[in-house]
Amino acid sequence: MARYGMVIDLNICIGCNACTMACKAEHATPPGVFYGKYPAARRVFLPVLCNHCKAPACEEVCPTGATSKRDDGIVTIDHDLCIGCRSCMEACPYGARTFHKNEATYYFNEKTPFEEMKQEFPDGIVMKCNFCADRVDQGLDPACVQTCPTECRIFGDLDDPQSKVAQIIAEKKARPLLAEKGLEPSVFYVGS
Repeated sequence: MARYGMVIDLNICIGCNACTMACKAEHATPPGVFYGKYPAARRVFLPVLCNHCKAPACEEVCPTGATSKRDDGIVTIDHDLCIGCRSCMEACPYGARTFHKNEATYYFNEKTPFEEMKQEFPDGIVMKCNFCADRVDQGLDPACVQTCPTECRIFGDLDDPQSKVAQIIAEKKARPLLAEKGLEPSVFYVGS
């Protein structure tokens, strides 16, 4: 079984926000809901998303079991089980979760045909990046990886030493954010 992860090469990220738009289009997230910070600009562009930790603190604190980790390492939220308590938001050191508090729309309080087709989010739940699990299940890359014009995002099997993602981690000494937390994140960064 694969254990999926991602490398983001900060040396070539240009902060264009194509990943933001791809994520919003893929998941039709409501206004104000982002599956990460794309990017949090300081001295460098630092796109931060759910890190799909091997030992996710968010899963540990979820009282209903809504947050779970698939066999391939992708951390998901079952929106039917989520009660919106936000414990997972507090536990996540990456700030990668968003609370969906209302049925906000992009156009005059009515859903566009795209929103009608794609959105299935109940009110009062927590949302986050799921590495586009539905796309991964079809053998496709996450939307943010596919869309990135500089190809600074690389997705693949962390446990396969022949995979591009594993090779880049080894060759470029990619590191996860907040490794000291002991959560064993599956998102790695090259550069600053």
